[in-house]
Amino acid sequence: MIASETRPRGRELRTRYTPADVGVLTRDEARRFLAGGTGDPRTDAPLAWELLYRLEPELYDRLVTAERIHPGVIAWLPDGLGRIVEVAAGTGRLTLELVHRAREVIAIEPAAPLRAVLSRKVAVAGHAHRVHVTNGFFDHLPVADGYADMVVACSAFTPAAAHGGGAGLAEMERVCRPGGRVVVVWPNELDWLAARDYRHVRFDGEMFMEFSSPEEAAELMEIFYPGAAAEVRRRRRSRVPYDVIETNPPNDLAFKVIPR
Repeated sequence: MIASETRPRGRELRTRYTPADVGVLTRDEARRFLAGGTGDPRTDAPLAWELLYRLEPELYDRLVTAERIHPGVIAWLPDGLGRIVEVAAGTGRLTLELVHRAREVIAIEPAAPLRAVLSRKVAVAGHAHRVHVTNGFFDHLPVADGYADMVVACSAFTPAAAHGGGAGLAEMERVCRPGGRVVVVWPNELDWLAARDYRHVRFDGEMFMEFSSPEEAAELMEIFYPGAAAEVRRRRRSRVPYDVIETNPPNDLAFKVIPR
């Protein structure tokens, strides 16, 4: 297995890993993320992302640090709560915003390297007493029925079984108390969610990915959005509009109030 620090600089994600890297997955992870796929991250994009989380968590964190959530989304989230459960918390893109909205946050993340990054961030921010970082998957959340006032996932939930699906949505609803909210931030497949009684909210305004430097922007474009890399190099700016990378910005959410 190639160590992350020896991987060629700028190699794009779809060719970054090989089947030899799949051994990094635990048994539970392999059962979920290899089922129905090719087992080759060069032809299985969701698998490549799973390997990124486990082999190069700091690289992933550099990307999501630039993907700043619309302030309207943050402002919409309920405040003054007792308990929040965040599913697929990653390296804390949303977690450090949630900590100010509840007495307790349970941040569930299946990838151990991402949990380690998140735990360090929480400790540095002085919130270790309020945020409990733990292992878990969408379809098996280690939380009691009706435990949370809000259950939230940011960008990670999809209708695919390995990344949520019907079983994952049912689990999120199970751990949310009656009258509480299940929230999917930066959702995809809005029709799928609407068919399950989720309402959509979008916030206006131009949005950018915001990198630390033009060089950082160019390097990460080469890896994650190679089709936009030439344009980003030409512009030589640290802010990259979402229309340049031709993807939807993190400016929306879908939610459901659990019936009493």
